Amino acid sequence: MAQNKIAIIGAGSIVFSSTLLNDIFNVKELDGFQIALMSPTLSKIDRLKHYADKIIAQSGLKTKIYATTDRRDALKDAKYVILLFQIGGMQAFRCDYEIPLKYGVDQCIADSLGPGGVFRLLRSAAVLRDIDKDILELCPGAHVLNYVNPMGAVCTYLGRYTKMNFAGLCHGVQTTMDLIAGYTDTPKDDIDFIAAGINHMAWFLKLAHNGRDLYPLLRERFELPEYYMNEKVRGEVMRHCGYFMTESTGHLSEYLPWFRKNKHALDTYCDMPDFGGASGAYYKFSAAIQEKYENNDVFALETGKLEPRSKEYCSYIIEALETGRPFKLNGNVLNRGYITNLPENACVEIPMFVDRLGLHPTVIGDLPAHLAAMNQSNISVQSLAADGAHLADPELVFWAVAMDPLTSSVLTLREIREMVAEMFEAEAEWLPDFKGKSLKKLSDILIPNGTKPADVPVDPALAINSRFGKL
Repeated sequence: MAQNKIAIIGAGSIVFSSTLLNDIFNVKELDGFQIALMSPTLSKIDRLKHYADKIIAQSGLKTKIYATTDRRDALKDAKYVILLFQIGGMQAFRCDYEIPLKYGVDQCIADSLGPGGVFRLLRSAAVLRDIDKDILELCPGAHVLNYVNPMGAVCTYLGRYTKMNFAGLCHGVQTTMDLIAGYTDTPKDDIDFIAAGINHMAWFLKLAHNGRDLYPLLRERFELPEYYMNEKVRGEVMRHCGYFMTESTGHLSEYLPWFRKNKHALDTYCDMPDFGGASGAYYKFSAAIQEKYENNDVFALETGKLEPRSKEYCSYIIEALETGRPFKLNGNVLNRGYITNLPENACVEIPMFVDRLGLHPTVIGDLPAHLAAMNQSNISVQSLAADGAHLADPELVFWAVAMDPLTSSVLTLREIREMVAEMFEAEAEWLPDFKGKSLKKLSDILIPNGTKPADVPVDPALAINSRFGKL
């Protein structure tokens, strides 16, 4: 039977784990819970536990924290499971970014779609499958809150191939609402909005303040150079489609075929630093963070003071489930008719309400057709990747990458096959399900000079009627 226990799987993600712990400590109804910090090695989570214990002691909390490398121990009797892990770490991430770049696929983020996103899912799939088995045995019915990327593909995999009671969480909506509030000079908490679509490409279908539509002002602002330059890709997409969406220029530039396919596109739309479109921005940022925390004790100067709660949904969801106080969020779940012009077995990001009875997704209906079409281009990649991971089928993985909007705008099928084969080889140690499997090899077909086309029989019924003459 589930106890008052929270298991954080992948707690070696020090910055994010410390944020979530601080948030949990802010909820008085969660005081007295047991929290298990699980990671394959103790070095990071021991430091995290020490940080948490200082806050607990200074705040007079009853919460108990322990660190473990045993995932089953962490999951046993857990009521809530938080997934944070990244299989392969920076070594695998480097392959996700550098190998495609060698072929001409220039990724800014490389963790949500494209070659990087597909292979990040493949590395996680076997672990997710094992966690599912452990949950069914050790804490059946536990609420699973997933932060593992690529969010859309991971949640597609979870929804199709596991029995987890899950929701996928992201902060794209919250952080974008900060921007919209600033762009429209409107207090964030006073804006009424509806956002729906898929993770990292959910659309703000409505934006209003006291019944006044905020879109005319937002569109007007994005015609001004000083606003447009902040978010060239997101702004350009809104100028053409009419709606603002939930991820940065750097992210969105990867999810559509128009912004990173050649030097002109990159120079025009992706010329701002970091998440404004720079090549490898997230990989380079993550590498710098890793180096900083490996060489420095990030918690050495922490006083043990409880900080204000962050914007992350996690603690608010647990609070609502425990207390019954309703909470609204945008979460990722398998589509069950919530967005009626997207596939039912796709992952969608939609408004949800939480109370003591659980998480309750809302029905949106049809998205505007052009928004659904952009979402569908990403769903095709996520769907093929999830199925390829489940079946350990290299050919489905190839097609997931081949259907990626950025990759397909840059490479031929033959080039994509070579790139995917190289990624499989480079990342083999993290892909146990694919051991002994490989993509089929297709050699070039050389056509000697002077070769004549083969005679092709023509069905008389399809032949041009002789009375029209020969072309």
